[in-house]
Amino acid sequence: MKYVIGVDLGTSAVKILLVNKDGKVCQEVSKSYPLIQEKSGYSEQDPEEWVVKTVEGIKELVQGFDGKAEDIEGISFSGQMHGLVLLDEQNEIIRNSILWNDTRTSEQCRQIYEAVGKEKLLSITKNPALEGFTLPKLLWVKEHEPENFEKASVFLLPKDYLRYRLTGQIHSEYSDAAGTLLLNVGEKKWSTEICEIFGIKPELCPPLAESHGHVGNITSDVALQTGLAESTKVFAGGADNACGAIGSGILAEGRTLCSVGTSGVVLSYEERNDQDFEGKVHYFNHGEENAYYTMGVTLAAGYSLSWFKDTFAKDEEFDSLLAHIDQVPIGANGLLFTPYLAGERTPYADALIRGSFIGMDASHQRRDFVRSVLEGITFSLNESIEIFRENGKKIDTVISIGGGAKNETWLQMQADIFNAKIVKLSSEQGPGMGAAMLAAYGCGWFSSLQQCAEHFVEAVKTYEPIEANVGQYQKLFSLYKQVYQQTRELNEQLQEFRK
Repeated sequence: MKYVIGVDLGTSAVKILLVNKDGKVCQEVSKSYPLIQEKSGYSEQDPEEWVVKTVEGIKELVQGFDGKAEDIEGISFSGQMHGLVLLDEQNEIIRNSILWNDTRTSEQCRQIYEAVGKEKLLSITKNPALEGFTLPKLLWVKEHEPENFEKASVFLLPKDYLRYRLTGQIHSEYSDAAGTLLLNVGEKKWSTEICEIFGIKPELCPPLAESHGHVGNITSDVALQTGLAESTKVFAGGADNACGAIGSGILAEGRTLCSVGTSGVVLSYEERNDQDFEGKVHYFNHGEENAYYTMGVTLAAGYSLSWFKDTFAKDEEFDSLLAHIDQVPIGANGLLFTPYLAGERTPYADALIRGSFIGMDASHQRRDFVRSVLEGITFSLNESIEIFRENGKKIDTVISIGGGAKNETWLQMQADIFNAKIVKLSSEQGPGMGAAMLAAYGCGWFSSLQQCAEHFVEAVKTYEPIEANVGQYQKLFSLYKQVYQQTRELNEQLQEFRK
């Protein structure tokens, strides 16, 4: 039997899957690493941590593998998007990586609009200027750390840096490059126009490859450290959301994905590169060649639940925390939560907005708060679904993966709030599985990613919307949408008190 490895470089941990030719996850290893948050709005990581933990994880995986090292044919990557890794001429790290959920770059976003214009930016990059994207981070470094900007020889995205350290080869690929604001998404090339406007030398942008492209083999040093064979082929991989889509079979028009990780994503497949959503949702190159996807993002989806657990139930498991939420009625006994703990992306693109519990009284118990957190996360995701529907997309079936697919009550909640059938898959490792599928396709196991998905992706349960619940949630959703408008100004005024 032959195998591939899918590496999912997340925000809080790297997850490594060993997958066989039948699409079965044979082994799984996860290694966590810390966030560096020096002040409000800052979010960084040391890229060396990604390398150390990934090498440790692969070694552990190989040690538990009872086949021959040569049976593991290929490895590919999924990774957190937008993070800026700057390398000098010796390809050494210049500073910590500034991550996707860092919101320090509001001024740089304003500068981008001023210099490029919103319409032109959308025509080239298909996306608005948001704090999370890579170009604003690059401009922040240029303005605040000019010596680091001058030292920079190339920038990489997180999983591209990790792959470089395993192969010695520098590349990026289209699905991750699409999240930089430096790629001409429709033409699939770096935008010389945007580089010129901001004084960015073209060689700062790495060479581009297809997601399934073979970009090298692991180095002899990595083979020695991990136990993998030097013949192990390495494939470019994709952005976490593109890989999540591949790993969930979102490979045809009309397929929609809901993924709850640290952030939350609603993603829909697009065949064309000329749809116009007016920048309300993201528009990226897919990990499948010559395909695209549109995507709405909730910045603090799973993170809202993790925050609540860490703050109010630190020593409990998630299963215990969620144990009684099915006994709490819809609307959490009049308690409403907005998950704006790190600002918000879709549909508001607001770095200053912050979360709220609305309607608290002395009768509320902890389980009411937990239910309201889940409902608030799901309402936020539903705002993206609403945008898709308003733009003529039919959404009647949604594949749910990640944290939101691990709890029956939450899956039914998604069906009721989205008013769509929810499909749960046999494997919830969407991005890691997508990375493994890119390696399997790259190794020539299948003639297409669609054929690979037919073998690897399996639905195990569906949840239908309950009509009475749908009506109640529609009323609550209209209240939820009012909270942003009514708290925006308050949050702006509170900004000066945040440390």
